Amino acid sequence: MSIIERDTMEFDVVIVGGGPAGLAAACRLKQLANEANQELSVCLVEKGSEVGAHILSGAVIESRALDELFPDWKAMGAPLNVPVTEDELYLLRNETAATKLPHAFIPATMHNQGNYIVSLANVCRWLAEQAESLGVDVFPGFAASEILYHEDGSVRGIQTGDMGIGADGEPKDSFTPGMELVAKYTLFAEGSRGHLGKRLYQQFKLDENADAQHYGLGIKELWDVDPAKHQAGKVVHGSGWPLENWALPGGTGGGFFLYHTENNQVVVGLIVDLNYSNPYLSPYDEFQRIKHHPVIADTLTGGKRVAYGARAITKGGFNALPKMTFPGGLLIGCEAGTLNFSKIKGTHTAMKTGMLAAEEVFAALQSGDEGGKDLTGYAERFKHSWAYDELESSRNFGPALHKYGALLGGAFNYLDQNWFKGKLPITLRDNHPDHTRLKPASECKPIAYPKPDGKLSFDKLTSVFLSNTNHEEDQPCHLRLKDPTIPIQSNLPKYAEPAQRYCPAGVYEVVEDASGVRLQINAQNCVHCKTCDIKDPAQNITWVTPEGGGGPNYPNM
Repeated sequence: MSIIERDTMEFDVVIVGGGPAGLAAACRLKQLANEANQELSVCLVEKGSEVGAHILSGAVIESRALDELFPDWKAMGAPLNVPVTEDELYLLRNETAATKLPHAFIPATMHNQGNYIVSLANVCRWLAEQAESLGVDVFPGFAASEILYHEDGSVRGIQTGDMGIGADGEPKDSFTPGMELVAKYTLFAEGSRGHLGKRLYQQFKLDENADAQHYGLGIKELWDVDPAKHQAGKVVHGSGWPLENWALPGGTGGGFFLYHTENNQVVVGLIVDLNYSNPYLSPYDEFQRIKHHPVIADTLTGGKRVAYGARAITKGGFNALPKMTFPGGLLIGCEAGTLNFSKIKGTHTAMKTGMLAAEEVFAALQSGDEGGKDLTGYAERFKHSWAYDELESSRNFGPALHKYGALLGGAFNYLDQNWFKGKLPITLRDNHPDHTRLKPASECKPIAYPKPDGKLSFDKLTSVFLSNTNHEEDQPCHLRLKDPTIPIQSNLPKYAEPAQRYCPAGVYEVVEDASGVRLQINAQNCVHCKTCDIKDPAQNITWVTPEGGGGPNYPNM
């Protein structure tokens, strides 16, 4: 292709990502500017077809950050309509048996009194309305595809993706070039494993002093259930069966959730830690299997599944926090890994980091800053915030489970959180990246998963249909192999090509045809969970943005 002429739009601040962190930052920036009676141009780009289309979370949230951002959010109509009324935690011993844990023996961080069951997608839609009313330019359907730099190496802004490029890489008749959105400062809020954030980590060595980051894969469904079985505000968590060796060090960590939300609906899901070792394990099939346990099945039976989705979760916590600033930009929310896994919550901390970043950027611009600096004051603001204190006090939660297994690790966390309030004078570490944890297939036992029954459990393609996923088919594949031969030469014989199992959307298939055995990538199925980018043992798969607007379109998720 020849050099493309692109339009350029200039702003004071550009924000990449319409999740809780990006939207909170946008709102706070305009609040500060309006209070000071100053002009401030803020642009937020979101790759989903609308704000909320790609947002997937449990979700039970704390309102702490929202209380600070919009103290009168209830009167403003924020969609936090279901306060938690009941909180249960189960240990699933096998496919039929379970033990309900006494409330007094549950780590304090997992208590949910005062929290709300929400659709985080709808919360983000509401936040976008507030941002626009404050004067933020919100551009959904525009994917940030490239980072722009000044000659001195500082971040200049971002470029949105070109539209109308064919699978052969050549422009089609519908070709529309992406735009350059330049700013004094750019805030990156792409969520877990953001593809631009990944480049920033490498470019500026942001994680060189941090522990290895860790991830989980969260898979979720929305169900209409029998009103007689519905208890609005009830929260159920659990762990144990069917995850492999879950109680032992090195076993498969994770757990399920079942939340009774409004309108006789429940959300059910499973989080599987991506440090698992058996390449035959399929998080999707583990989720389908767990729904048959009576603790869950009793609620779902007779109901109707209405939505499905999946998303990676950044769960390394305090020990894995990177440097969050670099010349011309800042990382906020799950882009920086601020989720508190001990609470299974990240919305409040993501919003708080967005608000802190907004305050730092506004203070700099108000002092006459022309941009491009490394705003290290953001790190100081964060260090003196409740979000930092919360993450620091929970720093041992994940490493304890990885090091000691679910039972001993859970006992450690109970003591750490309930007795010592996170102040034990030790810090546990886990510096093994998730993609290094797979064992060769020859050392592992294949897992025979039951066939879906079409009532409680379903096949992948049926599920992908419910995610409303759509991509323009005639476009370059957004799942790129650095070396196309690696999956067959390395992953297939050694690891039984785990991509065909860890992907929750049927994107990767090993097929045999006249040309031999090959890896087929069904990119149109992709729900943008990023698991392949994280778990591939060869780190050969790179997820990049497809055309803006492509991907899932989640309703009420």
